[in-house]
Amino acid sequence: MCFFSTASIWEVAFKARLGRPDFAVRGETIAREALARGLAKLVIRWQSAAVVADLPLHHWDPFDRILLAQAITQPVRLYTVDRKLLPYSSLVVLA
Repeated sequence: MCFFSTASIWEVAFKARLGRPDFAVRGETIAREALARGLAKLVIRWQSAAVVADLPLHHWDPFDRILLAQAITQPVRLYTVDRKLLPYSSLVVLA
């Protein structure tokens, strides 16, 4: 099964509100399309939020840190293009 995280929708909404041109599509549009294409939503559980405190400080982005915590606690693979996330877990896969 393939998931999309509510954290990703939150990040899109946040960056769109800041006026970032690379985030022109609304978060709810992305979520609806993801669900329509068969992806399942991965909600942020309290366990994931708590694990953020234990992550090493290789990377400071709060959205990436919660995605990492979700991957570790759920557990699921996190596909990313961000090489900085690789040292955190074998669940991080460079895409």
